Amino acid sequence: MSSPTRQLFGTDGIRGVAGEFPLTPESTFAIGRALGHDLLRASPRARVVIGQDTRESSGWIADRVTLGLASAGVGVESAGVITTPGVAYLARSRAMAAGVVISASHNPWTDNGIKVFSGNGYKLPDARELAIEQEIFALLQNPLGNDVPAMQPAPSLPGDAGLREAYIHWLAAGVPGDLQKMRVLVDCANGAATAEAPGLFRKRGIQATFIHSAPDGKNINENCGALHPATVAEMVRKRKGEFDLGVTFDGDADRALFCDADGKVVNGDAVLLVAGRDLQERGALVGNMIVATTMSNMGLEVALRRSGIHMTRANVGDKYVLEEMLKTGATLGGEQSGHILFRDGDATTGDGLLTALRLMEIMARSRKSLSELVSDLRVFPQTIQNVRVREKVPFRDVPEIQKAIESAERELDGNGRVVVRYSGTEALARVMVEAESEQRMKTLAAGIATAIKNRLGA
Repeated sequence: MSSPTRQLFGTDGIRGVAGEFPLTPESTFAIGRALGHDLLRASPRARVVIGQDTRESSGWIADRVTLGLASAGVGVESAGVITTPGVAYLARSRAMAAGVVISASHNPWTDNGIKVFSGNGYKLPDARELAIEQEIFALLQNPLGNDVPAMQPAPSLPGDAGLREAYIHWLAAGVPGDLQKMRVLVDCANGAATAEAPGLFRKRGIQATFIHSAPDGKNINENCGALHPATVAEMVRKRKGEFDLGVTFDGDADRALFCDADGKVVNGDAVLLVAGRDLQERGALVGNMIVATTMSNMGLEVALRRSGIHMTRANVGDKYVLEEMLKTGATLGGEQSGHILFRDGDATTGDGLLTALRLMEIMARSRKSLSELVSDLRVFPQTIQNVRVREKVPFRDVPEIQKAIESAERELDGNGRVVVRYSGTEALARVMVEAESEQRMKTLAAGIATAIKNRLGA
């Protein structure tokens, strides 16, 4: 008998269109109340820190979750607009029972989400999310009637600036070295990074120019941010000689992508290579290994192998990378998308601001440009095709899809990879193919995508 699966929580919390289930006024109140009950079972005086990104809906969702938590008897402190890893830091450093983030990361402004960190700063395990989810459904089926507060306009509260400042101070103090010669162009994605990045970079003396740092509630990730790293790259290229580095955050700044001084985009795989070699040289890479995901390019694996570093792969999602790191004792892990986890310090989740500081520190100490540091990384041609689906049926249960996948794997015969998976946050199937031949890569990916569309397409 198979174990029950989560219906609300995906790989990165609960996510959807703001105002629609599961992010309605009623369901967000129920989410807060169910989480409150879960926390009180462990601590009768549980407190929670809550933060949010810059979306128009983040205020009222934070308000409803706060009301739900308060109705269960849980104390809540608001950090206002803050990055996702900022909330994780505050949860563990302030002895909170949990940290809650209202954000949909890189998604459009019309979406939103609810992420939960436990008091130790780690994302909740799947089993605990399932238990909370079951209570959410129970509360929605048996509403509290007059005890459910009516929807009110969300108060425009800035949150406790002292909480944000504590996070900035921790970041600034945690990375050694002189960064005052670093010249960087920074894309804040009109998201949460706008609240911390300027103060952090100023505190470290970094010569930073900021773009997309004027959020209006609807422009988060709009033609900017980590889904559009070419935006910063193009500006750096056009203004050649002005910047050593381009930095691009996503909406909640738990990840970052980069470009070198010539405007070439550098993703999370390349950052893992640079950071892995640096940690190895300093004797700090436990077991000479790093943890990546099924989406990381084979070129990274080959480059690491040349340095005597073993790469192991986890499922996609930084929480699963972290689980593998904790299991193996690995010091470094991350994703191609820019989530990088450093376990040689106190960080418990991917942090784009921390990643940017660490990369700049390596460049400054080694006196090497980013292009020099990644010069031997030979990336296998890779394509990712997204197919919108009406339901997420296991691929092995659809013979036509399974046949297409197996046929592609036979044709590659070890000289490439096929990864087909569902998105954890959207109704999408993702088809990733790597091959030495770009034409073969495209043909195989198209064949699998067509099979999925024919049987499961929305």
